[in-house]
Amino acid sequence: QKNCPLNMQLGQEMLISLRSNPSTGFRWEVKDAASGVLKSLGPELYSNPEDRGLVGSAGQSSWRYKAEHPGTGRLLMIYQQPWEPNVAPANTFDCAIRVE
Repeated sequence: QKNCPLNMQLGQEMLISLRSNPSTGFRWEVKDAASGVLKSLGPELYSNPEDRGLVGSAGQSSWRYKAEHPGTGRLLMIYQQPWEPNVAPANTFDCAIRVE
């Protein structure tokens, strides 16, 4: 990822947006939320700004986190079909987080 590893200040918030297309059955799954240093500010939000109403068009999934504790952690998300857990993910977001 272009911004990783990511250095954050205590109290800083971040927004992660990843391309997703739920109509294909693929979902982003948070495997490791760097819970020792980050606090989730809510569930995944999905938006599809370009092609409203078109089935099969891709949009974006977004998550918000806040740097709550100093230290290091890992933010790991995988993009796969939940019923195919043994198939390699179609995409992965893997980012080391450091909070100062």
